Amino acid sequence: MGSTISERVELAKLCSSRDWSKAIRLLDSLLSQSCVIQDICNRAFCYSQLELHKHVIKDCDKALLLDPMLLQPYILKVMAELALDKVTEAVLYLLSSYLLAPWFIVMVKKLFTTHRLIIATLSPRSRIVSFGKKGRRLSGLEARPWICCSAICRFEAIARAGRTTDISETHSKSSKAYEIRSKWSDNSEMCNQSSDTSVLCGISSEIRSISIDTSELCSKSSEMRCKSSDTSEIHSKLNDEAKRNQKNFATSFSKTKSINLDFRLSRGIAEVNEGKYAHAISIFDKILRENPTYPEALIGRGTAYAFQRELDAAIADFTKAIESNPSAGEAWKRRGQAKAALGESVEAIKDLTMALEFEPNSADILHERGIVNFKFKDFNGAVEDLNSCVKLDKDNKSAYTYLGLALSSIGQYSKAEEAHMESIKLDQNFLEAWAHLTQLYQDLGNPVKALECLQQILHIDGRFTKAYHLRGLLRHGMGEHRNAIKDLSIELDIESSNIESLYLRASCYHAIGEYGDAVKDYDAVLDLELDSMENFVLQCLAFYQKEIALYTASKINSEFCLFDIDGDIDSLFKEYWCKRLHPKDVCERVYRQPPLRVSLKKGKVRKQDFVVTKQKATLLQAADTIGKKIQYNCPGFLPNRRQHRMAGLAAIEIAQKVSKFWRSLSSKSTAKNGKKARRKERVHLSSQNRGGASCSTSSSSETSTSYGIFEDRSSDRSVMSWIDLYSFGVKWRQISEPCDPVMWTNSTFEEFNTGFGSHTPMILGQAKVVRYFPNYQRTVNFAKTVMKETMYVNNKADDIIDISRDGKYQNIIRAESCSDLYSVVGEDFWLATWCNSTAFEGKRLEGTRITLQKMGENGFDFAIRTPCTPTRWDDYDAEMRMAWEALCNAYCGEIYGCTDFDMLENVRGAILRMTYYWYNFMPLSRGSAAVGYVVLLGLFLAANMDVTGSIPQGLQVDWEAILTSDPNSFVDSIKSWLYPSVRITTSWKDYPDVASTLATTGSVVAALSTDNDDLFRSLKR
Repeated sequence: MGSTISERVELAKLCSSRDWSKAIRLLDSLLSQSCVIQDICNRAFCYSQLELHKHVIKDCDKALLLDPMLLQPYILKVMAELALDKVTEAVLYLLSSYLLAPWFIVMVKKLFTTHRLIIATLSPRSRIVSFGKKGRRLSGLEARPWICCSAICRFEAIARAGRTTDISETHSKSSKAYEIRSKWSDNSEMCNQSSDTSVLCGISSEIRSISIDTSELCSKSSEMRCKSSDTSEIHSKLNDEAKRNQKNFATSFSKTKSINLDFRLSRGIAEVNEGKYAHAISIFDKILRENPTYPEALIGRGTAYAFQRELDAAIADFTKAIESNPSAGEAWKRRGQAKAALGESVEAIKDLTMALEFEPNSADILHERGIVNFKFKDFNGAVEDLNSCVKLDKDNKSAYTYLGLALSSIGQYSKAEEAHMESIKLDQNFLEAWAHLTQLYQDLGNPVKALECLQQILHIDGRFTKAYHLRGLLRHGMGEHRNAIKDLSIELDIESSNIESLYLRASCYHAIGEYGDAVKDYDAVLDLELDSMENFVLQCLAFYQKEIALYTASKINSEFCLFDIDGDIDSLFKEYWCKRLHPKDVCERVYRQPPLRVSLKKGKVRKQDFVVTKQKATLLQAADTIGKKIQYNCPGFLPNRRQHRMAGLAAIEIAQKVSKFWRSLSSKSTAKNGKKARRKERVHLSSQNRGGASCSTSSSSETSTSYGIFEDRSSDRSVMSWIDLYSFGVKWRQISEPCDPVMWTNSTFEEFNTGFGSHTPMILGQAKVVRYFPNYQRTVNFAKTVMKETMYVNNKADDIIDISRDGKYQNIIRAESCSDLYSVVGEDFWLATWCNSTAFEGKRLEGTRITLQKMGENGFDFAIRTPCTPTRWDDYDAEMRMAWEALCNAYCGEIYGCTDFDMLENVRGAILRMTYYWYNFMPLSRGSAAVGYVVLLGLFLAANMDVTGSIPQGLQVDWEAILTSDPNSFVDSIKSWLYPSVRITTSWKDYPDVASTLATTGSVVAALSTDNDDLFRSLKR
């Protein structure tokens, strides 16, 4: 115990010499041995002298957790909150202090009077800066921020009225409370002795309290009792020192020669807080020349370096601080932050975890580690840390909004919304929280709530650029490209070099046919300097999409049927575009599109294309009604007016084309009615490679033939293949959103031979993909079914892994998650689903590949993939041919033109079976789901059946096909909700012909870009 007394004697000496940093380190040592409340308060006071106000608040909170009736931490915390401009919090703690000691308000008033602070009731956005004599701005140690005078008056009124009984309203009367009030009443008398002592007394006689409470601690220990004379000596020394220094404390800042080491340290810290990093570094440099291993100066300089993005220098300083004082938790924390900024996630987490060992209940460090975990996609770790943080610090609005982000990433959307709302409750003007809540609603496909949040943001701050970006992004996702351009233009007027907004505005201009502005923005994106991989990807996409814009501009006055990305664009270009690769090889090997001025010389966009005639208006209104049926009522799918119109126009055109084709087949059948049978002939289909003059050499699959549609050799009528049928939908999908690389996968070059195809993840790392995660458990169960039947899976090298031995089969049965399945196999793997063939009895086609790959320590890439290899293409080509032939035969025979619902049963079944094979085939780089349902709607319409109902909530038709191994099971599943909404109709035949009404590519672009207001005005004329 003697060593403890010697440490406290040393503590007294350090405080007398105002060596606050060493005093703090000594208190750290004492607190590591035993947690004594007064030592915590003493350390808080030492921090206050260094203006480390956040540390003051931390220690005060710790003390109040141990003893909520202790007045000293309330007083220290009030001063720290005022120094941080947290006036509301300070007033609340003033009230708490008054409830413990009503005389305290007199002390506060004296403190404010002594320092000549301007006390006024101010709006949140205004502030009066305090100045001392001769107009000199007071330093942080001299000046205190303003406080609402109404609160002071309220305290004074209570004191005058002597309302001591009001204390019972919030605190029970206890002997402990009485003892505390009595003890601090003695201190108040000391405070009233002289106005000169108000500086020290205003912080509750902190220097004296070190000695007073040390004697109290000594009285609690038999060993320390015998040393009471020593503690009395400490008491005496500290009081004498306080008297000597109380006046000098407030006036000595202008005397450079008398400024000690710690004062220079506090000024350096103040410079960092004010953003004057270079000056702060120079201050710390001088300190470190005298004391090269001074931890606080190293931490201060490292922080300044970090703010200047000199992260390596910052880390070097933090490391030296740790070497000098391994228990410096602040150095561990800040080094962790710097390493996180460099992308060193593992090392950053280690440092922050070490910092937590020194401060296990530090809400600040938990907050920091939670943010780092979130940024490096350890969402589960982030949720754990941030939940712990907000339990300790219920007023941490940043922690709540990051908690909301992490919760939404792991699919806990209701809790995420609650967390964001809690952040907003703490601060109604917290723009980041509103922005994150907006993003949550947008991700969930709820545009109404998202727009409400954006309106609130812009009400708070009309120049908040992120709000315009989010609204532009939302409107783009809803197909309102012109409105999106307005929002993005406002944002770019404020922040002209935002690459994401430039890219998004370019794509909007591109979609609505304003190619000059589109090319200008694409060029602006390409000219910007890169600062991240995400921006590099945007630049690559800008290159490809600029070329597509130039191509489309050259076709603007040509017939829409000549718009043929698959046939006209080089296969290498398409492959690199889909894979978002650097365009270097494309530039060297592929013919570039001519400049815009050359493209538009072939024919500028004609004004009449944008004039909405009554005929066009009638067609577009019908298309809007039909197209809405493709909407998935699932989280993550925004309603998109432009895509709805595209779907409707495509469905009507398909109905018109197919109806004409079926009529030709029916007329042939009637002409040959006297013959017993018709001869089957091989029919050369349209090129499956869709290759044109600029494409690479066509593969052998281009000219593959098969028994297909019946045709009379003497007829000169063209034949419609299943590829021609779906190509109508593909073309419309390409023109509706030109920045989506939608194309036939067999039209790429090398990647077709290696199995290029779609990739649809349900889980990425720890993140649950909002659109597709609802299919997760069903996919896991289907994978288990396949594994139990085949007893093998394939690894990344396509080698077979036997899972029939070592108890793996039993573990598969018990598996409930993709993590469990991975544990059984022990490495990355894939397995193929199957679908039963209709064309070839007993044959199974490879369906979709379910893939499971490890991502990081605790994450997975769990997805479905559909690689389109030549063999797989041939298998599905044969299946689709037979399905299309079966449909044509079902309708073009005796029931052609029938309007009896029951008699069309086989036709409906044939449409659904062909749709089933299309979804399992997935022959497009993207967009297969939309195109498949558009063709379904068009075929039903061609057979005089209108689908009037929407897709049920939570159901995704393509996934129903993918996770079903038999086409008949798929038909049974879909018809249960589809058939009741089908109505017999022939009214669709009165619609204007799409191909002639919207004859050119320009007219198609104009139709998709026409606002509904223009549409309604045309209909009224």
